[in-house]
Order: sequence, then C-alpha cells, then structure tokens
Amino acid sequence: MSINIKPLADRVIVEPAAAEEKTAGGIIIPDTAKEKPQRGIVKAVGNGKPDEPMTVKVGDTVLYGKYAGTEISVEGGDYLIMREADIFAIV
Repeated sequence: MSINIKPLADRVIVEPAAAEEKTAGGIIIPDTAKEKPQRGIVKAVGNGKPDEPMTVKVGDTVLYGKYAGTEISVEGGDYLIMREADIFAIV
C-alpha cells in the first residue's frame, strides 16, 4: 500500500515492523516489555540533496536506530519519518 505523502530532501518514511510477540523459546512478551522495532519497510522517499542522491527506494527493508525518526500517523497507519542518514543498512 502506498501513502499520499512525499517526504522532502533526504527524508524517508518507514513502516516499522511489528514488535515480536514471543521469544525464540516460545515465551509470550507482554506489551510493556516489547522492544521498539529497529526494522521496517520504506514507504516513501524524498528526492535527496543536490550533491547526495538517495540510496534507498520504496519497498526496501531497512535497519535503523532504536530511537531514530519521528512517529507520524497518516491515513490510519503509523509510520516513522527519518533522514536517510538514520538508516544503518538495507536488508
């Protein structure tokens, strides 16, 4: 699903992955103990800066910092908007 918002310059909109519900051993994690996800899917990309073209594209799965970006709600969905520099890797 695409969203009708276009980030400016080197900003990217990411849909965070769902937080893990269980541990590898099968223990259910309560809501209060869930870690913030550090992985997500790129939903929109800005045009980049004149001297720095964007390296991520829509549909990429990326890893980002635990507290990267600003949470926004658009068209009923929760997303993060962040600078491309806050993204560590494309998975």
